[in-house]
Amino acid sequence: MPNPTNQVPESISTGGQGAIAPVLVTGASGNVGRAVVASLSALGVPFVAASTDPDRLRKALGPNVTCVKLDLERPETYDEALKGIRGLFLLRPPKIANVRSTLNVLVDHAIRAGVNHVTFLSVEGADRQPLVPHHAVERHLLSLDISSTILRPGFFAQNLGDAYRRDIAERRELYLPAGQGRVAFVDVRDVGEVAARSFIEPALRRTAFTLTGGEAVTFDEVAEILTKILGTPCHYRPASMLGYCAHLRRQGYPWMQIAVQTILHVGLRYGNAAKVDPTLQELLGRPPRTLREYVEDHRSLWLCDTSA
Repeated sequence: MPNPTNQVPESISTGGQGAIAPVLVTGASGNVGRAVVASLSALGVPFVAASTDPDRLRKALGPNVTCVKLDLERPETYDEALKGIRGLFLLRPPKIANVRSTLNVLVDHAIRAGVNHVTFLSVEGADRQPLVPHHAVERHLLSLDISSTILRPGFFAQNLGDAYRRDIAERRELYLPAGQGRVAFVDVRDVGEVAARSFIEPALRRTAFTLTGGEAVTFDEVAEILTKILGTPCHYRPASMLGYCAHLRRQGYPWMQIAVQTILHVGLRYGNAAKVDPTLQELLGRPPRTLREYVEDHRSLWLCDTSA
């Protein structure tokens, strides 16, 4: 669904000559945030990258990128970060459990600051799962008189290079409580493209999209892909819920993050991420990137020291 006119919606226009006010990108140091930043840059949409450590973020993104301090656990940082902003890309950092006193409050500050379009990175099924923190943010956005786009991606291909990286690199193992459930992995680069376009395409506003990859695979099949591309045997070992919780705790994860990850992975046993949704392909105008493409493009992640 390309945008041949590159029309700028009123939601992020400063007025006048149709100039675009900057989009504030939260989580800009992470996988999704960086993908959004890259796509905004490619589209020519100005943006401001937010982080708890803007100096470090500037070194990562380059000296020409405007970076501001935003700490979701410190509301006193909100208003300064929102100055001059008209669009907000919002995501929930894994360590944030209480979204009502953080993300929802940021949205309220954003509206008062003049932001009138928010794109929120939720998760697939959040509208049906009140226990998932994203649910409360979705409900809050939908209760307000503001234009919003809610993106509900399935499991990220980038989990292999993030949450699963240590197990793959050190033991060539996937240890998860997912049973034999299938997963339609989605690449954050594709999600970032849709997120960026939501700020310049009116058709992407005031709606929610479920975004999945184009094929659903089991974790045994994921292990086969890793084996072929890394050149060493990889395998999948199904975990129990308690075994997985203990595994994450040994790796230093906080209890709330352990609970969320366990709930999401156990849901895979029951097909919660197995459905291949055509929406992403329709929005991109091309097939989504495959899991194999992600592994091929990032092969070095599992061949180096995980402490780096």
